[in-house]
Amino acid sequence: MYNRYSALPKSAEIVARPVADPAPGAYKISAIAISTLTVFTLMMVFAVGAKARGAPDSFADLVEKLSPAVVNISTTQTVKGPSGGLPKLPEGHPFEDFFKEFGNKDKNGEQRERKATSLGSGFVIDATDGYVITNNHVIDGADEIKVIFQDGEKVPATLVGTDPKTDIAVLKIDPNDHPLIDVGWGDSDKSRVGDWVLAIGNPYGLGGTVTAGIVSARGRDIRSGPYDDYIQTDASINKGNSGGPLFNMDGEVIGINTAIFSQSGGSIGIGFAVPSELAVPVVEQLIEFGKTSRGWLGVVIQPVTEEIAEGLDLMDTDGVLVAGVPEDGPAFKAGVKAGDVILKFNGEAVSEPRELSRLVAESKVGSKVTVELWRGGKTETLNVTLGELEKAETAMASASPTPGSSDKIDLLGMELATIDDAAREQFNISPDLNGVVVTDVDPNSEAAEKGIRAGDVVAEAQLEPVSNPEQMKERIAEIQATDKKSVLLLLKRGDNSRFIALKLNKES
Repeated sequence: MYNRYSALPKSAEIVARPVADPAPGAYKISAIAISTLTVFTLMMVFAVGAKARGAPDSFADLVEKLSPAVVNISTTQTVKGPSGGLPKLPEGHPFEDFFKEFGNKDKNGEQRERKATSLGSGFVIDATDGYVITNNHVIDGADEIKVIFQDGEKVPATLVGTDPKTDIAVLKIDPNDHPLIDVGWGDSDKSRVGDWVLAIGNPYGLGGTVTAGIVSARGRDIRSGPYDDYIQTDASINKGNSGGPLFNMDGEVIGINTAIFSQSGGSIGIGFAVPSELAVPVVEQLIEFGKTSRGWLGVVIQPVTEEIAEGLDLMDTDGVLVAGVPEDGPAFKAGVKAGDVILKFNGEAVSEPRELSRLVAESKVGSKVTVELWRGGKTETLNVTLGELEKAETAMASASPTPGSSDKIDLLGMELATIDDAAREQFNISPDLNGVVVTDVDPNSEAAEKGIRAGDVVAEAQLEPVSNPEQMKERIAEIQATDKKSVLLLLKRGDNSRFIALKLNKES
């Protein structure tokens, strides 16, 4: 381990040792060199020390100070069904009826109920009012929640509010039920990869357990929600650590331990914590309103790939592509269209969907913002009044052209057909969705590689609506006559929309 007080490993001896008979005055020069090197090295050591803090000889003092604020969370939930000892049999198994009759029901034929318990972690963030922070998944569906302190005392807790999108929950206990010590939030933005951190929690129900590690990475997206921005740490986090705090060396909470990456269920040194930057505003809203209140732009978005950028005449892949615009949403009312590329939100550049999602969510409901976008080869700026996400999470609606009729054709590795009543029934296509339906995909094609499958509907080709296969073929021919190397398709699957760029070839 690097130690700044032993950073001078006998360099003076190396400089002072002559390799041949020294010339007169050589030792004097060497002494000056030694002195200069020593001063320079000390300056460098202390300069580094001023920026990065080394590991302490012991974490004991910090742990002693912080541990009383960390609690265990115990939940009880009433569930119906078998207690866990009975097998779950496949449909049609000879003993299926037997276990249904005797395994899941009581003597009166009623579905059996049982108590399920779970354990997690949490921490006191406000000793005056008794607020405790944990994960939403720790208390989700619980009938009874109890907070357990280091001395073993249990006190009942009430649920103040939850936010499944960030997996955060706020509980409240009576400060008079037990003496409380709280901890404060730190600034996760100031934490750097390589900084030391401490995790304290309740792994496997063992009670207060301390592990130490470093910040392994930042800004991790583990596909658990729309606002993923996790701190990754190698501090050991296991089942039961969920909801516990991740501390920096100043004893501040910079994260809420939430998830691990593991194939065995145990820690392999890859754990994730919700950063305080994301958690603090959520906690404040839950305490004040009992729920979150996020801004809503009203767009379905996806990344800009190199092929999509080429299809839209963009110089690079910076920005976020609008794949759909729900009717009557803020963006729709402001004139945003599918195929637009959002470059800036309220003056701040965006390069990927997560950035835009977080910026919008952190904006105040009802606020007026500017959206700079790329459309038709030039930039435009629109003014949008944000709605409230929690009130406006609705299925996307889209206006589509009137369908025509045509025979099936093979194009770009796909078999395409007109959407008729039989196709709607076969692929469960909604009555208001029109375009060209994909009935088959060549498994060796680029379309298959990019996830296109039978039942998908092609609504647009290069930002123009298509209503039958022949029209689609004509549109492709028009694009091939230009210098474009790919065609941009708007695909719809159920309520979801996305743009996909497929390479063109002369045989299409």
